[in-house]
Amino acid sequence: MSKPPRFARPFSRLLANAAPALIAVEALVLAWEGYAGLSGISPTTLPTPSRVVSQAIEHRGALLENTIPTLGATVFGFAFSLVVAFTFSVLIDFFTPLRRALMPVFVVSQTLPLVAIAPLIVLWFGFGLAPKIMLVALVTFFPMLVALLQGYAATDRDIEALLASMGASRATLFRLARLPSALPYFFAGLRISITYAVVGAIFAEYAGAAKGLGIYMLNAKNNFRPDLVLAAVSVSAVLTLALFGAAMVIERLATPWSQRDKGRRP
Repeated sequence: MSKPPRFARPFSRLLANAAPALIAVEALVLAWEGYAGLSGISPTTLPTPSRVVSQAIEHRGALLENTIPTLGATVFGFAFSLVVAFTFSVLIDFFTPLRRALMPVFVVSQTLPLVAIAPLIVLWFGFGLAPKIMLVALVTFFPMLVALLQGYAATDRDIEALLASMGASRATLFRLARLPSALPYFFAGLRISITYAVVGAIFAEYAGAAKGLGIYMLNAKNNFRPDLVLAAVSVSAVLTLALFGAAMVIERLATPWSQRDKGRRP
């Protein structure tokens, strides 16, 4: 019996790992379909999953039109967040007093309620892309910053001592030892942050936007169309899963040694 192609093995492992979650989701959807269909509850209160899917297909043009601005705000906001997190992590790592000066400020920034901050940012910067980028960055940069700093701190001291004995500068130590050590931590923070990015963009659109999934949900809610609200929620969930999957693919490409170590574990 011939062995399956090498490229098919990771796919089969992925299916095996995802099977329990898929079964659980399917059971939940079937229970929802049965309850909403047999209980006599009004579709304007709780639509069935089949109605949500049919309405999503029927309104696919409007959903796509509003998904593109949300995706753009998510990608640009997350890219800006990534640059900010990496820049501050390097500054804090090179200049230790900055940790005591900046970390309390960053912690406080995470305690600010978005429901109060989002309308103010929209009021100050308008209804364009800028406030959405700022809000996405606000909710996503902190996990990446903390993950990077933990990664730098986890660098093997023996490697640093060896490089220092060879005359390596602080910048060389950072490039050859501290930065590679931080990559697994960084990608862990990246996966956490990416799940918040779409939510941040949608929340910014709720506060004020011309187009986007957030404003689409708001309009559907005001028109008493929970099926369209849930259709938009489903699109945002798929978008989040796609970005999460992209982050995992990038991690595999950027840290192949980490994946080999995982494969050796019993």
